Amino acid sequence: MHDIKLIRENPEAFAAALERRGNLDVGTLVLSIRKADEDLRALLTDLQQKQARRNEASKLIGQAKAKKDEAQASALMAEVTGLKDAIQQGEQKQRELEADLRNQLASIPNIPADDVPQGADENANVPIAAREFRAVHKPAGGMNNAKEHFELGETLGMMDFERAAKVSGARFVYLKSQLARLNRALASFMLDSHTAKFGYEEVVPPYMVRDNAAFGTGQLPKFEEDLFQTFKAEDRDNRFWLVPTAEVPLTNYVNDEILAEAELPIRFTAWTPCFRAEAGAAGKDTRGMIRMHQFDKVELVSITTPDQSNAEHERMTDAAQEILKRLDLTHRVVTLCTGDMGFSARKTYDIEVWLPGQNRFREISSCSNCGDFQARRMNARYRGADGKVKGPVHTLNGSGLAIGRTLIAIMENYQQADGSIAIPDALKPYMGGLEKIAKA
Repeated sequence: MHDIKLIRENPEAFAAALERRGNLDVGTLVLSIRKADEDLRALLTDLQQKQARRNEASKLIGQAKAKKDEAQASALMAEVTGLKDAIQQGEQKQRELEADLRNQLASIPNIPADDVPQGADENANVPIAAREFRAVHKPAGGMNNAKEHFELGETLGMMDFERAAKVSGARFVYLKSQLARLNRALASFMLDSHTAKFGYEEVVPPYMVRDNAAFGTGQLPKFEEDLFQTFKAEDRDNRFWLVPTAEVPLTNYVNDEILAEAELPIRFTAWTPCFRAEAGAAGKDTRGMIRMHQFDKVELVSITTPDQSNAEHERMTDAAQEILKRLDLTHRVVTLCTGDMGFSARKTYDIEVWLPGQNRFREISSCSNCGDFQARRMNARYRGADGKVKGPVHTLNGSGLAIGRTLIAIMENYQQADGSIAIPDALKPYMGGLEKIAKA
């Protein structure tokens, strides 16, 4: 959500910044917002004048009655009645105009940070050479004939898409035996790294949220089609949304709160299932576990002050990268361009892991600085040591990591010539010392 004062005071600068997003009729948007704001302010001025006159007339009624001027008293009473009706109508109109302005502001994406590269799509994303990591280990037999994860998993008898489709439809999977154990091991390994090395506090959040929470982090109203909702058959208006990411419940932990500056930053991490309709993904990644309706992810969320959010963004990305480095997986980090960023982000780093079965890099984490965008939607603020409210907090979120895609990366990068999967050294303590996953 954007600050209407900034738009009101410098609409040209706002329009120029928003124009960098691309694919938006910025001129029409800004004009519409300014008109809604002007109409609301004019109405508020008129209401204040009517309320002042009503109060004045109410006092004059008493004075007229004291003077036994019944005609004047009657005229004033009629005027007060008319003003009361007009004020009620005006207040209803005020609610409508406020809702319209809020809806317009809520539909506009975040403004890109100044250092975000300009571009229309992923082809304009910029790799960060200093963050690139090349794995040390070399899989047996080389990578010329690397198999994809679903070939490996099905051959091992530990990955079953066919039965999952029978039960739940497309984009679901059964993981079994040692692959199921590897999935659990990855979650524990990630949480241990984030809590012990980077100081995140582990949280088990709700997996269902209400409308206001999904609005706060930017999923509603714009991306409703990407969410799954649930409700009781007898109470369809009392709906919940299944979390598409733990970002939603973790960030909304501070919804409508004023935090003490001394308690910031707040750093949370959580392992949750995530549920996504993948409404725009028809025909994409139809085989395997790359794009699922249900998947596990370890999330990172930070709540901090504006002056610390850039440094926190770098730190969060370090935490996500640390997992891949310890697993010895080749990866790179790219800065997303203006046209490829998510709705709520002002700057995003994507971490992409190398998948030899696909012979390409694939996203495994997005770490985003949302600035005060989500905080304004949530009304989350902070106060200084003097007790005065300073303004909205800044919120950040990142995958630390997507567990399914990390499992995929391990399978493809640690595959052996005989079809088994070697266990990375960092995971062996979590796998009971198991050296490899092999067909029984």
